[in-house]
Amino acid sequence: MACALAAQKAGLSYQIVEKGCLVNSLYNYPTTMTFFSTSELLEIGGIPFVTISNKPKRAEALEYYRRVAFSNHLKINLFEEVISVTREQGNYHIETSKSSYKAKNVIVATGFYDIAVKLNIPGEDLLKVKHYYDDPHYYALQKVVVVGSSNSAIDVALETYRKGAEVTLVIRGSEVSQRVKYWVRPDILNRIKEGSIKAHFNSSLIAVRETEVDIQTPEGKITIPNDFVMAMTGYRPNFEFLDKIGIHLSKDEKFIPEYNAQTMETNLKGIYLAGVVCGGMDTHLWFIENSRVHAEMIVGDIIGKMKQTD
Repeated sequence: MACALAAQKAGLSYQIVEKGCLVNSLYNYPTTMTFFSTSELLEIGGIPFVTISNKPKRAEALEYYRRVAFSNHLKINLFEEVISVTREQGNYHIETSKSSYKAKNVIVATGFYDIAVKLNIPGEDLLKVKHYYDDPHYYALQKVVVVGSSNSAIDVALETYRKGAEVTLVIRGSEVSQRVKYWVRPDILNRIKEGSIKAHFNSSLIAVRETEVDIQTPEGKITIPNDFVMAMTGYRPNFEFLDKIGIHLSKDEKFIPEYNAQTMETNLKGIYLAGVVCGGMDTHLWFIENSRVHAEMIVGDIIGKMKQTD
């Protein structure tokens, strides 16, 4: 949307093609989520984001971006997935699930929230294993295992615990992540200390069954009763799609796409990256607040190239 606003302001023709609903990733965030960022840092296109509290909630963000789209009459096609992007006679041909387009430039801003990082353990395909979290009430009076130690995992642990779940945290490292929101981290540490939430550090979930799970701990394997597993192990960009387009990815485990940091143009002329997709597996590097500038950088580069050819 930020790229569309910048393109619109510059007088460029554009089209947003979104495979889900409007701001699909934000819609799939937990219903109770509070952003770490202030409302000012979530603004796009210079349009004010006014909230009652300093830290906006998911519902407020959805309202803001919806109003931005409506008031600026952004050209958005929703529930339309891009299937392929190919080069044809100096232009790009974009084939989607509903139509096809031709464009001189393509901006890929697909984020990373659509594909969960899997545990790759027996039983992960059971319906009781969730990689996405919506509302804590669903888990009331249930035995819940939460895998992870980042913000999402800690939020799930605390919220389900406060709705009456019996919560066990399984954390691969030796402590709760230092990246956890500063006002939340003391809360989880106190709940663990008092025993309200059980935590296994330096541990891994190794198997899931209908009524129990196995956890590998420093003291050995343990088996505990279980109703639901919340695998908050993170998400990743669609590397297969990037590779299919022809964007180069780093050869290490981070799969960072190749792009010019000054223009955001990839190794493919006229194809740009915007937002958190730029970070590969380092999904903590880019957020809305520090990637909003990508829109101006990209549109500036496109305009500059147009002037050179005039």
